[in-house]
Amino acid sequence: MTSFRKLAVLALSPTLLFVMSCGRHSNSEVYYLIAANINLPYWKTAIAGFNAAAARYKVTARVAGPDTYDAQAELQELNRVVAAKPAGILISVADEALLKPGIDAAIDAGIPVLTLDSDAPSSRRLFFIGTNNLAAGHLGGQRIVEKTGGRGNVVFFSMPGQPNLDERLQGFKDIFATHPDLKIMDVVNIKGDARNAFDNTQQYLTQTGVTRVAAFVCLEASSGKVVADAVRRQKVTDRTVVAWDVEQDTLAEIKDGTIEATIAQKPFTMAFVGLKELDEIFHNKPKSLTKDYSVDAFSEYPYFIDTGTALVDKANVDVYSKSAAEHQQ
Repeated sequence: MTSFRKLAVLALSPTLLFVMSCGRHSNSEVYYLIAANINLPYWKTAIAGFNAAAARYKVTARVAGPDTYDAQAELQELNRVVAAKPAGILISVADEALLKPGIDAAIDAGIPVLTLDSDAPSSRRLFFIGTNNLAAGHLGGQRIVEKTGGRGNVVFFSMPGQPNLDERLQGFKDIFATHPDLKIMDVVNIKGDARNAFDNTQQYLTQTGVTRVAAFVCLEASSGKVVADAVRRQKVTDRTVVAWDVEQDTLAEIKDGTIEATIAQKPFTMAFVGLKELDEIFHNKPKSLTKDYSVDAFSEYPYFIDTGTALVDKANVDVYSKSAAEHQQ
């Protein structure tokens, strides 16, 4: 009997090894990336990273969220996804107060949730993957100080209430606090539509004297090119424009000289690492998803995975243009 059992184990070993090596992953494992305004090039880059990770791990990747900046619609999509009981959710939070209950409901349902790009630290999400937005704001603020001599009015284009954008703005405010002659004239809510940035830039460019604007700062990806376009149309060459992210149009404006610099993030990396981490959590679930691991010094989970930030200007724009072109092929 003992010999028979040994032979049986040996006979089954190749099959067992195949199952052990390939059985961990399956197309039936479905992971979701949820965001608002998902038609933006920024999110197309993130989705490419998400899909690349899914291909490597042989799981199913799906994307959900509204085509426009609509936090309520994003919540509806989150609720729909939670009801489908996926293996994990990666979400960029358009409005923390609005989306927190949906995130917590997913955790309560046993679905691991990670945030990327824009966080919801008050929720039960396990951890955040993305940019250190406060530090990124410091980086941009320092360039504004250099170009303006620490003096003048600054107009920001943002979507107030979105956590990552608010953190970026706070980073600029931290730098401006040590330069009292640098004033924030306005924080324009573009409401997810870059045309609002264009219209407001045109208006502010007509102002002179004490209301003259020395610099424009775009805290999100879509408004950089249109602000540069408005500046060019009025043939203005003495204003500083700082943009966000490394879309090809933005990089082209840096080469042209209309945009002084942009802050580079890594959305592809955020989403790739996000699915990778969700896969690990799904296959090695903790005893409790509802525990606050941020206060556990022995937790296997980080509080924050920083995917990196850099300032791009004429000195290094060619490097970023080359990289972007390679990934579009």
